[in-house]
Amino acid sequence: MRPRNPLRDFERVDLSTVAPDPAAVALLSEQQARELAAIPLSADGDGVVVAVAEPTREVQDKLHAVLGRSITVLVADRADIEGVIGNNYRALSGIGLQVKEFEARDAVRRNQVRAEGIGGTEDAPVVHVVQMIITQALRDRASDIHIEPGGDRIRVRYRVDGALHDVLDLPESMGPAVVSRIKILANMNIVERRRPQDGQISTEVEGRAVDIRVSTAAVVGGEKAVLRLLDKSRPLFRLDQLGMPAAMVERYTTLLRAPYGMLICAGPTGSGKTTTLYGSLGEINSPDRNIMTIEDPVEYTFPSINQIQISEAAGITFAGGLRSILRQDPDVILVGEVRDVETARIAVQSALTGHLVLSSLHATDAASALHRLLDMGIENFLVASSVSTVVSQRLVRRICGHCRSYYQPTAQELAFLDAIGGTAPPGGFLHGAGCNFCAHTGFLDRIGVYEMMPVTDGVRELVLERAPHGEIRKLARYEGMRTLQDEAVRLVGEGMTSLSEVLRSVYLPGVA
Repeated sequence: MRPRNPLRDFERVDLSTVAPDPAAVALLSEQQARELAAIPLSADGDGVVVAVAEPTREVQDKLHAVLGRSITVLVADRADIEGVIGNNYRALSGIGLQVKEFEARDAVRRNQVRAEGIGGTEDAPVVHVVQMIITQALRDRASDIHIEPGGDRIRVRYRVDGALHDVLDLPESMGPAVVSRIKILANMNIVERRRPQDGQISTEVEGRAVDIRVSTAAVVGGEKAVLRLLDKSRPLFRLDQLGMPAAMVERYTTLLRAPYGMLICAGPTGSGKTTTLYGSLGEINSPDRNIMTIEDPVEYTFPSINQIQISEAAGITFAGGLRSILRQDPDVILVGEVRDVETARIAVQSALTGHLVLSSLHATDAASALHRLLDMGIENFLVASSVSTVVSQRLVRRICGHCRSYYQPTAQELAFLDAIGGTAPPGGFLHGAGCNFCAHTGFLDRIGVYEMMPVTDGVRELVLERAPHGEIRKLARYEGMRTLQDEAVRLVGEGMTSLSEVLRSVYLPGVA
């Protein structure tokens, strides 16, 4: 006789379509909700409807004792419940009280140095406000926090999946104290408010190790701070998880295993180049290879790879660090970014002298990366001889898997699809309708769009002739290169992203 499954005795609920009533959510504290893996959905005078991951008798008894009412239990997946808890119990919910307390203290100490409002007193309002802002940013999967002075308010914005969202307004008087608190955490100079500064914070938030890159700059109205968040608990991606099609992964991996040459990852800021380079290192990391990197900053640490952090104060630059790496008997060198002609020249020469060099470069597409090296002053025969392949990339937002649905694109989207030579997917166009899990944006996480251009004999000849960008791109397409637009249309056809997102993130004016 099979054992009875207790979950079958309860009705299931789809939390992507059910929005919890805030009054019901308030009946449980966040700590209680997380411990019981439960979220109240609605409440009236007689009882409470609660979604539970594991409706055991013990959990039901605890809910009944805490809520003090009769309960109706519905079942949902644990991951869905944890996501809804994160969306409904906001770390910023108590920030109003901290702002009021700060303003009260500020009124008393207006002409004094407010040491406890800025620095070390752990119960100071500004300390709590900064901690709340960082905590909520991590819950919302934000990559950046922007703290911006403007008029009579301080605007706080999060960048989530590549798009900025307004999150919070703070009073103007609180701006200097918030920035000073961040500077203290990042070991920056709190007295200097006119010059740009950079710093770094290593901390732990809700059990997760987090590194935060801090940049401040004087703007009209005060001082702006941008915090780049790096969640160390998130796993590193393999190449086949980044969005590359299987055929591209196979060919790229083959090129990665070459004994020497230069592989360039090109794209604008925030296009995922570093993630792709780390995924590349993961493919070739082995005990019989000496892999060394020079980065600014070192974003992820590998236990078996030697990584050098750029430090202008200590005199460690990309060019100088790269020279020192060459004396360390390396097999593989990763240059975090080629920013100047000196670094580019050393990297190219390293590739010609028996090293495999991986590097990122700011360029709009694969063909432009070669011209960028030429424009820096690197001789055309050195570029043609050293570069083995160029990968260009963008990031597009994924359609939320919980609320994907069919829709009719706008005339502008259809015109764009026609302009890049795409066709409508056989099953129709998909987009995200918006639900609780994606904060009603229709998107959840991002995926890479790639074009890979191996430097073949034909491409080398064009580089030696200093042929225009269009000719190199045309030859690469003739030889089988799938462009960023081609790959973006593929992702639209597979229901991974939408036409509007491709138009926003991938469209290159004048590039076919």
